[in-house]
Amino acid sequence: MESSLEFSASPHCKPVPPLRSRTFKVIVIGNSGVGKTCLAYRFSTGRFPDKTEATIGVDFRERLIDVEGEKIKMQLWDTAGQERFRKSMVQHYYRNVHAIVLVYDVTNEASFQSLPVWMEECRQNLLGYDIPRILVGNKSDLVSTARVAVSAEQARRFADAHDMQFYQTSAKGHHGDQVEAVFMMLAHRLKRQRPLGGACFPMKAATTSSFKIPQKNKPEKEKWSCTC
Repeated sequence: MESSLEFSASPHCKPVPPLRSRTFKVIVIGNSGVGKTCLAYRFSTGRFPDKTEATIGVDFRERLIDVEGEKIKMQLWDTAGQERFRKSMVQHYYRNVHAIVLVYDVTNEASFQSLPVWMEECRQNLLGYDIPRILVGNKSDLVSTARVAVSAEQARRFADAHDMQFYQTSAKGHHGDQVEAVFMMLAHRLKRQRPLGGACFPMKAATTSSFKIPQKNKPEKEKWSCTC
């Protein structure tokens, strides 16, 4: 399975080496409320969303980046964390995946304990360990104001046991550097693993899209929360 290629050339010019951009599909998975949508939004736009709503089905965003002289489009697919919204989209969501980002909330132990369930869903959809996986502990900006339910050491042991790299991130405020690091590292890794010239599968050019359900206003103490 290879990334899609997009070619650009003018019909009025002599043949020249085409400008190429490859699309890498990255799925962002984890329980509802861990901040998947906010991570994708922060990487694609460079800022934290003004408001968030729970995702129904799939929400995806794109960003075109330069990786060692090659244009690469990172396409981030964020699915609803709640099974009743996700069930009908599973097969489409897991098709032609190049990388997986597993997300939990550092202040929510249940979201960490659910990671094996998400990994099993990947296995059931035939995503092998040859596909890069990254573990992300999100909402690290709350570490100083809330009780940390999952220590970095605990998460790192889990990541090591499953051959994953581990990052702690926050999509909010001035904590976006690690969000950038997660997806840029993936882009570099995918470029190395999938050199140009191999077979590729077709993928339609995508625009930012989503299926959402309105979310009631949360109390002041939960204002940070990204609902998906």
